[in-house]
Amino acid sequence: MTRKTSAANPVLDRLLFPLAQRFVAGRTIPEAVQAVRRLNQDGIRATLDVLGENVREQRSAVAAVNSYLETLEWIHRSQIESNVSLKLTQMGLDIERQFCYSNVARICHKAAETGNFVRVDMEGSGYTEATLSLFLDLNQSYKNVGIVTQAYLRRSAQDLERINEAKARVRLCKGAYKEREEIAFQRMPEIRESFKRLVEQLFSHGTYPAIATHDDQLIRWTQECIRQNRIGKDQFEFQMLYGVRPETQRALAREGFRVRVYVPYGTHWLPYFSRRLRERKENIYFVLRHLFKR
Repeated sequence: MTRKTSAANPVLDRLLFPLAQRFVAGRTIPEAVQAVRRLNQDGIRATLDVLGENVREQRSAVAAVNSYLETLEWIHRSQIESNVSLKLTQMGLDIERQFCYSNVARICHKAAETGNFVRVDMEGSGYTEATLSLFLDLNQSYKNVGIVTQAYLRRSAQDLERINEAKARVRLCKGAYKEREEIAFQRMPEIRESFKRLVEQLFSHGTYPAIATHDDQLIRWTQECIRQNRIGKDQFEFQMLYGVRPETQRALAREGFRVRVYVPYGTHWLPYFSRRLRERKENIYFVLRHLFKR
């Protein structure tokens, strides 16, 4: 059953959601499916994310699981090109590990039945080891599950060794959470260099990596890397966020690259929207322009 409760109060929902719709496909599954259809028409795949995180009650985690099961059924019936992404704190990681594992296993089982794939998102560094550990346990029973690695974390090269050894699929991104300097690189040149080293690690030893970036420099570098190393365009995919650089997404797809867009939806949209605003000055300017537009 789709959750109807909103994480935002009614005033914020009324004022901000029209602006958040640049980055959030809608509040309901049918709205999200329509957004994916439009992407598919441009040759772009999707990964649907039911927004929510850090649940503290078992019933909230179970509701999230049911939303994902429903989403997978909609994907199957609608025959859209999409998989799903989820956060372990939404599945009850803060409640109890085995409870969380069982919840995600239900989703992986449903995805396997419908020929689909589940991506476990990475959250703040306080959850990195717990997320990786639970994922590696899941991967022993479910081969249709992948994970995310964040390039700005200093530990990521060692984490990739563990993941590549399991022959699991990785989405590599820069990282969106505020972290201390001893945990994460802070300056963009350092983060880019880490990203490049991890891309090389994935192309050498990984399994169908997803290169998740909107950074022109890193996109061009990746294109040159695959040319120099004779890596086929069917051996990896670029991933981007819904509403961020859509023309670049379409251009890459027209060039024959596999492109997948992360499509979030649901009522718990405010934390996600806030992170998008913090990430890029352009996103703030977009919101301000539309806030005063008549």
